[in-house]
Amino acid sequence: MPFTPNAQLDLLFPAELVPTEVAKQLPAELHMRPLASTDYHRGHLSVLSVLTVVTDPGEEAWRAQFEALRAAPRTYYPIVIVDKPSDRIVAVGTVFIERKFLRGLGCVGHIEDIAVDKSQQGKKLGLRIIQALTAISENSGCYKTILNCSDSNIPFYEKCGFQKKENEMAKYAPTERAQTPRL
Repeated sequence: MPFTPNAQLDLLFPAELVPTEVAKQLPAELHMRPLASTDYHRGHLSVLSVLTVVTDPGEEAWRAQFEALRAAPRTYYPIVIVDKPSDRIVAVGTVFIERKFLRGLGCVGHIEDIAVDKSQQGKKLGLRIIQALTAISENSGCYKTILNCSDSNIPFYEKCGFQKKENEMAKYAPTERAQTPRL
C-alpha cells in the first residue's frame, strides 16, 4: 500500500499542531501525524494491543469513536507514526486536555495509550511520541502534563523529563456492566 500524504487524509485535528521539530527527528521512512479517519485499516488497534487486550469493535464503531473525539474540539490529540513503505501505523499516543476551574481556569494535559509496535521498539519512537504530545499540551496552554505508568516504565518517562509525583488510584467498573455508556 503506498504512503498516503496528510493532504489526502481526514485528520482528527490540524497536522500543523504536531511539532515539526519532533517529527524531523524521525527516520526518513517514518511520518508523524494526527490520527486519520481511515487509520482503522492502517493497524491502529493492532499497535494498541501491545498495551493490553484490544477488542476489535469493527470499522463502523471505530469510526463512530473517531467522530466522538472530533465532536470535542481542542480536547483530544491522538497522534500516530506511520511506516511510509507499508503505510501502516507503528506507534501511537494521545494527549487530552482537561479544562479546570482552578489555577485561573487552567488546563492539564493527560498523556494516554503510548504504544510502539514490537518490531519498532528501541528506535526512540516512544520518546518522539511523548515529546510531540508534551509540546501539544504546552502549546494548548496546559500548566502541566501528566501520565500514569507502571513502575517498570518510570525510568523511561524520567528520561522524557517527567518526575514521579504522588500516586495513582483506580476503581474499575464491575465486569458485568454493559459495555455501552449509560449516560
